[in-house]
Amino acid sequence: MMAIFEKLTFYWTYPFVRYALIVGVLIALCSSLLGVTLVLKRFSFIGDGLSHVAFGGMSIAAVIGMTEDMPLTLGVTVVCAILLLRTGQNTKIKGDAAIAMLSVGSLAFGYLLMNLFSTSSNLSGDVCSTLFGSTSILTLTRGEVRLCAALSVVVVIVFVLFYNKIFAVTFDESFAKATGVRAERYNLLIAVVIAVIIVLAMNLVGSLLISALIIFPALSAMRLCKSFLSVTVFSAVVSVLCAAVGILISILAGTPVGSTIVAVQIVVFGLCSLISAIFGGMNK
Repeated sequence: MMAIFEKLTFYWTYPFVRYALIVGVLIALCSSLLGVTLVLKRFSFIGDGLSHVAFGGMSIAAVIGMTEDMPLTLGVTVVCAILLLRTGQNTKIKGDAAIAMLSVGSLAFGYLLMNLFSTSSNLSGDVCSTLFGSTSILTLTRGEVRLCAALSVVVVIVFVLFYNKIFAVTFDESFAKATGVRAERYNLLIAVVIAVIIVLAMNLVGSLLISALIIFPALSAMRLCKSFLSVTVFSAVVSVLCAAVGILISILAGTPVGSTIVAVQIVVFGLCSLISAIFGGMNK
């Protein structure tokens, strides 16, 4: 145990380890806040669909030679999130089908572009690291950390400022509309924020595992807590701890960062389910 502590202390002296932990914790926090809302609204799959859209955006950026792909990826993902929300219920192709079509279409289109136009000598490695995450979280620059921190702060501020409206839209959208809440506007806000979180999380866990950051903390919290506020707070705590532990384990053991974080989240979900089965959950 002492040897592990000394090894962690040694790694902490390197900036890339500190940057990875800061970014990982911030992304995990943002993901957990909106994850509760998405799970309760049965929009969990939208995270998976938009993450594949982000992969397509990254592929386009790579093909046209953009050194910084975040602006393009973020723009494409936000536009698709808005289109899904605004047109998903007003067309012949309803919400879940539209998400599925966009998901597989973007994934196929992105991979096709990378095969046809990529100049990389290790295409399979690039695609694998984009889909499942890689050590890119350990190679972040100070500028990327600042950008991630700024966007994360914006997400948290938006959630705190509009907490009551998000709460109302989450539980009873029809009643919220009847009381004068502009539900469409807040659904749009949720979609845009989720798109930002997904683009931020690409470097951490890859496009295929992003949904885990959104879903697992919320489901773990729902096993033990009953009120919306307690579920949200517990989900945030679980998500941050899992991200920190997963990153540290990946550094020590040399395992993929994204997969390690998700594995830790699965273990925590199992523990929460076991505790819930034994004790019946906590009171509000």
